[in-house]
Amino acid sequence: SECFLPSPKDFPQLKNDTFLRAARGEETEHVPVWCMRQAGRYLPEFRESRAGKDFFETCQSPEACCELTLQPLRRFPFDAAIIFSDILVVPQAMGMDVQMVAGKGPTFPEPLKEPEDLQRLQVKVDTDKELGYVFRAITLTRHKIEGKVPLIGFSGAPWTLMSYMIEGGGSNTHSKAKRWLYQHPEASHMLLKMLTDVIVEYLLGQVAAGAQALQVFESHAGILGPAEFKEFSLPYLRDIARRVKDKLKEAGQDVPMIVFAKDAHYALEELSQSNYEVVGLDWTIDPLSARERTGGKVSLQGNMDPCALYAPKERISDIVKKMLEGFGTRGYIANLGHGVYPDMEPENIGAFVEAVHQHSKQMIKQI
Repeated sequence: SECFLPSPKDFPQLKNDTFLRAARGEETEHVPVWCMRQAGRYLPEFRESRAGKDFFETCQSPEACCELTLQPLRRFPFDAAIIFSDILVVPQAMGMDVQMVAGKGPTFPEPLKEPEDLQRLQVKVDTDKELGYVFRAITLTRHKIEGKVPLIGFSGAPWTLMSYMIEGGGSNTHSKAKRWLYQHPEASHMLLKMLTDVIVEYLLGQVAAGAQALQVFESHAGILGPAEFKEFSLPYLRDIARRVKDKLKEAGQDVPMIVFAKDAHYALEELSQSNYEVVGLDWTIDPLSARERTGGKVSLQGNMDPCALYAPKERISDIVKKMLEGFGTRGYIANLGHGVYPDMEPENIGAFVEAVHQHSKQMIKQI
């Protein structure tokens, strides 16, 4: 049943802007914290809401996305929410069929095999028409969140989406997608550019709909070496941030952007000079060295090992304290170094959030 969907204006006043201030490197009373995949299968209420429903149908229902986005906020005092959606809605908008297969994950029945397959793709995508359901979900959620915390919008990055579109799903080696980089570099750049154009429009549409920050997920950065990353990932990541910011500036808007390139430790310096306010880090990076290598140019987000959430609560508290000491409390957003896993105890996520708030408040008082 289509209920009345509100318009993207007259949003409730934001009560807690800690996350936005930390993203911009400003002072805060505590370190803000949120989790990637915080709306997820580790919550019994999430599993209940999703039971028996097709994954992408859920993504296309603004009401369902709103409910799933708000669930974790009812349980935990997170400092930000991230809209419930999926990175693969972009390939779908470009005309590819994607299905969520139980026990296997996202699957493309007809992946791209050779450069001529690019002709199957929709080059000029009307994002309002093809991805309007995400924009409506953001607007609805901004109203329903009642200014409790900021709402983050997101997109997959071009290389990560390209690798899915060619592999046809998850992969360990990504050898089919990487073969393109070595055999068909021109076609690869063509596809990456097509994706970049859609992503820029998509992110701008999310801001117009009410997103207060944006995260770009380069989840497959780690399967590229430094040279390939510099050629096939970094220029597009930079281009996205620059183009989104230029457009927003014209409208007198400024929305902090986060880049999360998983396992790309070899590119920390480059990522910190790529027009993003925040660089997200996975758990394989030492906080102190990340601070040194990014030279105070950006705020940092991350990077607790998600598996640390399997530890007893006291141990979680110790791990968090050490992490905060490594990053320092200014220009820092606490998060996991990847998403929450489905079999994690909700109480342990609560313990993580509480430890971040508690330890950081004490540390900030002592400064």
